[in-house]
This record gives sequence, C-alpha cells and structure tokens, in this order.
Amino acid sequence: MQAEGIRNISVIGAGFIGPGIAQIFASKYYTVRLMDIKDEILSKAIGSIRSNLSLMARKELLPESEIDAIMAKIKTTTDMSEATSDVQLVIECVTENLELKQKIFQDLDQLCPPDTILATNTSVISITEIASKTHRRERILGTHFWNPPYIIPLVEVVKGRETSDETVETTYQFLKAVGKHPVKVMKDVPGFIANRLQHALWREAISIVEHGIADAATVDEAIKNSFAIRLPVLGPLETADMIGLDLTLSIHDYILKYLESSPNPSPLLREKVKRGELGFKTGQGFQTWSAEEAQRSRENLLEYLLDRMRRE
Repeated sequence: MQAEGIRNISVIGAGFIGPGIAQIFASKYYTVRLMDIKDEILSKAIGSIRSNLSLMARKELLPESEIDAIMAKIKTTTDMSEATSDVQLVIECVTENLELKQKIFQDLDQLCPPDTILATNTSVISITEIASKTHRRERILGTHFWNPPYIIPLVEVVKGRETSDETVETTYQFLKAVGKHPVKVMKDVPGFIANRLQHALWREAISIVEHGIADAATVDEAIKNSFAIRLPVLGPLETADMIGLDLTLSIHDYILKYLESSPNPSPLLREKVKRGELGFKTGQGFQTWSAEEAQRSRENLLEYLLDRMRRE
C-alpha cells in the first residue's frame, strides 16, 4: 500500500496525546476516528482540539474559517469495531502499560483489514514486545510523536524486529506528506533516539546538582544560554565535525571519566519523589514553583513553539 492509499485513520486513546495526533490528520482533511472507553474523555478531547485550533488561528497559523471543517473530520466512538472498520492506519496512544498495549494490538489484529498499518505511540516500550502476540507483526511499528504533536515536528518511526521495510517506508512517506518531520529508527531500542539523548542530558544535569557543583536554576541557566541556543541549527555530531574529530577525541579522552555514568536513577531524584517533591504539580521539585510561575512556564513554552512554527 502506498502512502497515498491512506484515507481513514483511527487514533486509539483520547487522553494525553491522542487528541493532538487526531488534530494533525484532520487538519489535512483525512477522516479520523478518535476512540476511547469513556464519552467524557472524548468530549474533553474534542474541546481540547477546538481550543488548539482557535489558538493557532489567533497566531495566524490557519484561517479561523477552517476550524469547523477540520472538526467535522473527527468522529468519536467508544466502540473499537466502529473505530477500526475501513481504516488504513491505526495509531495507539494509551498509557505506557505493556499488557494493555499487547491486548489492544491483539484486538486490532482481529478487527482491522489485513493491510492496515498498526502503529504505537509508545515512547519507551519495545515495539517488538508490543507486537509479539499478534499475527501481523510485519505491519506493526512505532510512531513516537512528541508533545504537543500538532506543533513539534518530529515523529520517530521505529522498526520492530519483524516490521517490514515496506511498512516503515509507507508510514515515513505518509507522515512526511502531512507535514511532520519523520526520522527512521532502524533498531528497536529503549528510548529510540531523542529520549535517549534527552535523558542522558538530564542524568548529567541532576548529577551536577546532586554533587553540589551548581544549583538547579544555574544548571538550566547555563544550558539555555550556551549550546541550547545553537541546537536548532547545529546538532551535536555536526558540531563535532565542525570543531574537528581530533579535538573531540582529545576532549573525550579527558572528560568522559568525570561524567555521570550510573545505570540507576539519581539518589537525589529518588529522595525528592519519596518526599512528594514532584515539580510543578506539587510546587516543589528541583526548584520551588508557585502556581503562577508554573503556568507562566507552560505558557512561555507554548508561545515559543507556536512562534517557531509560524516562522517556519
């Protein structure tokens, strides 16, 4: 099946990220069925999508006159059979629970047409394990969208052990056609690409705080005002090539032995979670946050992402 053969899409799970994924395809005028087990979750999801579209219209990212037409392309249901009839692509977006995902993919295996591509939005669980109890493992792959998915371009297209090359290529080309920035992950490893890199940075950042080298606010300040500025146009490996791999090797020969290499989460992180210091949701994490400060941080992020989207 070619990318242009995809007409109807089903998104399973209307909680955290599913609505934003449904919005992407509806905005390109594909028919989308958004499925969840509770009507109230679906109702909230539809409200969230309309709110997102209204915000994008205010930012001049789409005409306000298109909102109703986009919303009309999204149909909600609590019935898995209804959600999956005559679909060419299904994206599962339920909670990160292996047994639940395996059960859903077993159901999809039985309900969907034989040529349907079955994708999971998992950010950490093995695609191969999710697919292991189905009979069409060659049609199952990962499509890891980043939140908010209708703004952040990246989608990691992850090949499971038995995923066919055709399934990967069809999905990759389709995501590209709807305006996303897909990348192919050709080996099914925990964290795929971007989360592995992100959490390697977090591990070192937490370690710096844990060992009293600098406080949390200073760590964030140092990152935001140094290499983070150039990351949108200069990736780490491009930087290494730019400065020279001989210099990179010399630096690594000296510094790597001093960097955090523990395979376990930081004791400081464990202690904070044990004390209920969970970040924005409790007002205390690595830093102290009032409700107003937490909300301002969220709003600043959304404004930055939308402004970047408009520039591009």
